[in-house]
Amino acid sequence: MLRITEIKLPIEQADTLKHQDDQIKAALLKRLEIPASDLIQFSIFKRGIDARKSYAILYVYSLDVEVKNEARVLAKFKKDAHIKPAPDTSYQFVAKTELSPKLRPIVVGFGPAGIFAALILAQSGFKPIVLERGKAVRERTQDTWGLWRKNTLNPESNVQFGEGGAGTFSDGKLYSQIKDPKHYGRKVLQELVKAGAPEEIMYVSHPHIGTFRLVGMVEEMRKTIIELGGEIHFESRVEDIEIENNAVQGVVLQTGERIATNHLVLAVGHSARDTFEMVHRKGIYVEAKPFSIGFRIEHPQSLIDKARYGKSYSEDLLTKVGAADYKLVHHAKNGRSVYSFCMCPGGTVVAAASEPNRVVTNGMSQYSRNERNANAGIVVGITPEVDFPEHPLAGMALQRQLESNAFVMGGSNYNAPAQLIGDFLANTPSTKLGDVVPSYKPNVQLTNLADALPEFAITAMREAIPEFAKQIKGFDLYDGVLTGVETRTSSPIRIKRDDETLESINTKGLYPCGEGAGYAGGILSAGVDGIKVAEAVALSIVNQGK
Repeated sequence: MLRITEIKLPIEQADTLKHQDDQIKAALLKRLEIPASDLIQFSIFKRGIDARKSYAILYVYSLDVEVKNEARVLAKFKKDAHIKPAPDTSYQFVAKTELSPKLRPIVVGFGPAGIFAALILAQSGFKPIVLERGKAVRERTQDTWGLWRKNTLNPESNVQFGEGGAGTFSDGKLYSQIKDPKHYGRKVLQELVKAGAPEEIMYVSHPHIGTFRLVGMVEEMRKTIIELGGEIHFESRVEDIEIENNAVQGVVLQTGERIATNHLVLAVGHSARDTFEMVHRKGIYVEAKPFSIGFRIEHPQSLIDKARYGKSYSEDLLTKVGAADYKLVHHAKNGRSVYSFCMCPGGTVVAAASEPNRVVTNGMSQYSRNERNANAGIVVGITPEVDFPEHPLAGMALQRQLESNAFVMGGSNYNAPAQLIGDFLANTPSTKLGDVVPSYKPNVQLTNLADALPEFAITAMREAIPEFAKQIKGFDLYDGVLTGVETRTSSPIRIKRDDETLESINTKGLYPCGEGAGYAGGILSAGVDGIKVAEAVALSIVNQGK
């Protein structure tokens, strides 16, 4: 099998998502300089978009190709970096068993990392027990709407906690910049397709699913784990980890129930602050890590589309390539980096609080991405050494402080503080909205966001937004809206683990996993980390039995 990259075809000749097979076949035969009789089959491995030239937007394909006389073709193109043998991307289980371990592995948390850790363990025959503090996804959705529509927060069932994790209420982005030499990301995508995701996620360069589809997929993956012998317990918050001689012995739930285990996967997500406090209190090694703080910014999606697609912009183009996104970064004069985070084309800004009397924002969009506004986090990087060197949990304390302040600025009712972009740049409190209607629910309270973040962050953002407007015309639109605060870009801690065994560096049998442990950032990377940790657990259990 060959991997052929950089096959480019004009987008106006394509159907909605890709060109017809005969169009791709013709380009492939021309590229390889072979007759049609020598081509056995081909499939699309990846499809990207080249929009660098505004007058000619292209689909760019990477293809897996089977041909006659493969060795001869490779020899002919041996100096061509775009024609190489295709790597084996199939998933191989590292260990399997038909015997249940004496003490079953426990997975704490059922977000992307926990789901894939549990799924791999179940597929390997190890019958994991999953403990999730929140509710099943359908009930959780009702509780989440309770905050958005009725200003009522359930601290155990919300955007952060519950089946599916924070990724369920997001854009459902399925791309990452992590190094993935073993192609675990393909396994993640394959399992998502099995669970109901559109097959296009296997080949489009920036796949996404959207919230509504994710709900049904999460339920399907839960069903698979249970059918394979796993157990999933909702509303089961872990209050304590029992440790003897620096090794895990079991967990204690909020009900007082004890479950013994010597393999504990901790995949609790980036907002499980009470769990972080408990882990630190138990003496498990925790260190502070960098994260970012900022606001959500909203523009008309049409402004972003026209700026990104330039002269090629048309309604027909949008039906093929979808709403435009962006990725921006600026290094400010005060030494801070400002960048866009979790950009949601055609989406909404959502209330993402998980603790009472605090306001947090996040972004979400559906598969169609057809809402009026585009939104993204515009955030400023902070580091432990500079900003909170005094304690491993000091970054978490800073998050809480900013979220509590935002709650008060918003009116102490879960409304969020907001300001027009033009007023923010002029340091003038906003008193009325312009043409851009903010999408945050329950509602927004117009104010001056200069009081919502540390001065260094405000200064850096005021410098960055006009610079971003040089890349995206209109980014500094006066009537655009900033909504605060965005504080949970990633976990403020890392539960450090050994590079080889993936166990905590000072607690045997504890496997920190995913975003909350500081080892992932997004659905795909969290799923990949879940697979890695599940393999480490499986190998440990098998080796114990020898």
